[in-house]
Amino acid sequence: MCEPIAFNGQTAEPAQQKGEDFSAILAAVRVPAAGRQEEIVKRCIPVLSVLIMLLGVSLGAQEAPPDIPFDSVPNFFKLPPDMNFGEVGGVAVNSKGHVFVFTRSNSAGGPAYGATASQLLEFGPDGKFIREIGKGLYAWSFAHAVRIDKDDNIWAVDKGSDMIVKFNPEGHVAMVFGRKKEASDEAEPWTHVNPPRPPVDGQFRQPTDVTWDAQGDIFISDGYINSRVAKYDKNGDWVKSWGEPGKGPGQFNTPHSIAADAKGNIYVADRGNMRIQVFDTDGKFEREIKIDVPVPPGARTAIGPTPANPESARGTMGPGAPWAICITPGPTQYLYASDAFPGRIYKMDLEGHVLGVLGKAGKQLKQFGWIHEIHCQSENELYVGEVLNWRVQKLELHPAKRGATAKH
Repeated sequence: MCEPIAFNGQTAEPAQQKGEDFSAILAAVRVPAAGRQEEIVKRCIPVLSVLIMLLGVSLGAQEAPPDIPFDSVPNFFKLPPDMNFGEVGGVAVNSKGHVFVFTRSNSAGGPAYGATASQLLEFGPDGKFIREIGKGLYAWSFAHAVRIDKDDNIWAVDKGSDMIVKFNPEGHVAMVFGRKKEASDEAEPWTHVNPPRPPVDGQFRQPTDVTWDAQGDIFISDGYINSRVAKYDKNGDWVKSWGEPGKGPGQFNTPHSIAADAKGNIYVADRGNMRIQVFDTDGKFEREIKIDVPVPPGARTAIGPTPANPESARGTMGPGAPWAICITPGPTQYLYASDAFPGRIYKMDLEGHVLGVLGKAGKQLKQFGWIHEIHCQSENELYVGEVLNWRVQKLELHPAKRGATAKH
């Protein structure tokens, strides 16, 4: 048999040390006299093999975060008889609990390709339809995101017209950012070129989202063609921009969603690079967050082929690639993010530690088809707008149920 090994003057069987820090244990082993080394090594090879295997497991294993119990409120939105959502680009809620949905609908009268697809709808706290905002607006082209600021102004981000429009609470245009290509010109969609076109102050190329810091300064993620964040002051005056195409700190591959915490840190969902980058309000890089959670067995994509090796999928459709992010209000803030595959929502602290997950890809309630925007009404109440399922779900999370179940 393999003899006991000495650890700092004491002996113990290696098999009894499996709960210890193996690197420290192996470093503490007292080497036998030269004459007995070969004999002991031969007898200890099986034990050492087990130790090495256990060491690899302890260093490489990922523990899946817990599932968060939740419900989806059925039939929450009461649409008029002649109205439906299209692909939902954005959803947001104001201080009165009114819900705003920016949907790619109202396009049936246009051509099959390149039709205008933007409609901004308002609903009451009970889901009852109230009104359409900005009907026939010049900026409407392709709905991408909607957000509500602290004064209940409504901000719509239109990817197709390259414009961000601020409406006052009454629904009238109060401020515009960017400019769409003129209809009288030979207007064509933006294309990716190499080298990339240099960005232009005050103009956008397929912008994606907007947020604000505590001072009211404005931050716009821009976007599919440009790879930057644009900053304006609260009066709408241009300040600066930062970012460029790439994979390094402060570089982006489709900055798709943006949010700010109470301290003014700016979180950018760098979707193509499968990370969230965090900056201060001057654009100084602070850290990155990567959502590294095992893909559950049997996970499927909402559309298209499921990767043969899900863990190795990269880019926009990779697990953990953030499509949408939001930060909860309140003294303790949480960061929520969603991916397209395996179609989950992740609850994190602001440092990026995953605290729980919910949902999966699919078409039923509590399943998701490409969540494009999340609104964090509170830690346990979310609204999610979906592209593939043409809907918004109101989600109610029940983390206490998870604790109660664990006790039994």
